Amino acid sequence: MNSLGGEGKVYLGIDPGLATLGFGLIEEKDNRLLCREYGIISTASNEEMPERLLNLYNKTNELIVHYKPSNVAMEQLFFSKNVKTAFQVGQARGVIILAAAQNGLEVFEYSPLEIKKAITGYGQADKKQMQSLVKSILQLKEIPKPDDAADALAVAICHLQVHQLRKKMEESQ
Repeated sequence: MNSLGGEGKVYLGIDPGLATLGFGLIEEKDNRLLCREYGIISTASNEEMPERLLNLYNKTNELIVHYKPSNVAMEQLFFSKNVKTAFQVGQARGVIILAAAQNGLEVFEYSPLEIKKAITGYGQADKKQMQSLVKSILQLKEIPKPDDAADALAVAICHLQVHQLRKKMEESQ
């Protein structure tokens, strides 16, 4: 049972970043997807790296302890031309994986292409298409803001769809 008092499973989606980490929590309940919470965790660029990483770790751990997700889904690191940024995002991902592991949660990773295909059916969908469909799938009144939070909700939805498909495949064998 999760902290919401329902029997549904809660999934935590993460759009990793050092300055801005998006998170989204969805619940599968009565064959519907419900948005439980979304937002960002920010760190200040004038802080030292250890403090920034500790902040990300602590706040992610708080989300995990409070919402008790079944597992964590995260966008895979997309290597850009900026190597410094890629290393920083990699470090942020590391503390998220640590928080999940310390709470006994498995971490699943999805590429941007996989996430886009799961949400829109098209791997080259643009950000507006993704955000519009996340809003529709979760029956939200408006598109989740900021973009990092909407992306994290998309990761959680993608994971749930993959999880459901795997479960159906196992049942049919």
